[in-house]
Amino acid sequence: MSITPIGQDRPELRQTIQEIVDSGFVGLQLRVHDARGEWTGSAGVRKLGESERPSTDGRFRIGSATKPFVAATVLRLVAEGRVGLDAPADDHLPEFGLDRRITARMLLQHTSGVFNFTGEYYEDGTFAPGIPWSGQEWVDNRLKTYQPEELVRLALSKPARFEPGADWSYSNTNYVLARLLIEKVTGRPFAEELQRLILGPLGMTETVAPGTGTEIPGPHAHSYYRYEVAGQEKTVDVTRQNPSWISAGGDMISTTRDLHTFFSALMGGRLLPAPLLDEMRRPDPKIGYGLGVFAQETECGGTIFHHNGGMAGSAALMYSTPDGGTTMTAGLTYVDDAALSLSETFQKATQRLVNEVFCGGSGPAEDAEPAR
Repeated sequence: MSITPIGQDRPELRQTIQEIVDSGFVGLQLRVHDARGEWTGSAGVRKLGESERPSTDGRFRIGSATKPFVAATVLRLVAEGRVGLDAPADDHLPEFGLDRRITARMLLQHTSGVFNFTGEYYEDGTFAPGIPWSGQEWVDNRLKTYQPEELVRLALSKPARFEPGADWSYSNTNYVLARLLIEKVTGRPFAEELQRLILGPLGMTETVAPGTGTEIPGPHAHSYYRYEVAGQEKTVDVTRQNPSWISAGGDMISTTRDLHTFFSALMGGRLLPAPLLDEMRRPDPKIGYGLGVFAQETECGGTIFHHNGGMAGSAALMYSTPDGGTTMTAGLTYVDDAALSLSETFQKATQRLVNEVFCGGSGPAEDAEPAR
């Protein structure tokens, strides 16, 4: 078995991560902080065809786990008095002609109604496409650069999903607009504000917002994508890619250690004033989404907060108790495809880990799928 546990022995976690890898993943690294201390372990392999296991300190693309970083940055600017949480976003971004009813809060909570530039799935089963982010078309163009403004303009060229504030629907466009709002208010790139407000103060040295950078710096596991060409299945390594196609909807790179540092500090009240943290954690009644975080009730009776992410063969888990005292962070790599074939397996794997860490292994946890 390719397992690397560090520190205390947690056989139940070692067994769980091995069984998760055996269910179809390439590799997994897990970090748990709780009353028993810190535990890290990994299972599987760093790269297909090789035997080296993933590093427990390896970097990976975190997908939509980027969103809490963006939301926290906006809320730090709210705390500085530079952004009004319930003021029109159009005040700062007049070039897009946004509906004046759309506020910064609505962007962070996915209640703006703005079309999702990666495509919209409707309740009747229909799908309205956005930019190509799957299949051979994406693979062949995975080094292409998209400007954030380009993604927003594409979204705004499509009908809004609903009136601002009238409903909830997950839209990556909201977070690209939030990124642009940060840049417009501060006059600096998002990566610089992220460093000033979050990464620097917390000493997070292994987390980056790469912009158009295609490489993952430092030790990392590999991600894969599978598609068909002329009836033949082909699997390619897509670790190297230009994440500007998702922008602030999910472009960041981190480690399980840095994700723990961030989420523990955020939930523990060390990043935001208490009233703003309360706003962040107040969930929309439809789906349980606050301002960049999901609230989830566990089967054993507690509340946890989280935001997972998945993109092109890489996924992140980031969970915490309300006080930041118990956290679970993980990075997974796998062979992705247009059908999202591992989605159900991912949900079950996440349920098992949440159950083990936050409920002591008793009873199933709620479904939690990778947010794209």
